[in-house]
Amino acid sequence: MFVDEVRAIWCRELERSDITPEQDFFALGGHSVIMARIQRAYIDEMGFEIPMDEMYLNPTVASISAYMESLP
Repeated sequence: MFVDEVRAIWCRELERSDITPEQDFFALGGHSVIMARIQRAYIDEMGFEIPMDEMYLNPTVASISAYMESLP
């Protein structure tokens, strides 16, 4: 449900257009500064305040999207 929105944010912040839902954030060149920008985008664009530890535990578009979908 949120995969397309999350993927669009990742593509913009990682400056790539070829990200698939299963690719690992860190393997794509992600680091803490980019993660913080993505975290802010989740709040501003999607209305989700995702804790940083959950972002580390869910390092793919698919897994973080599933986490968002599990929230009340």
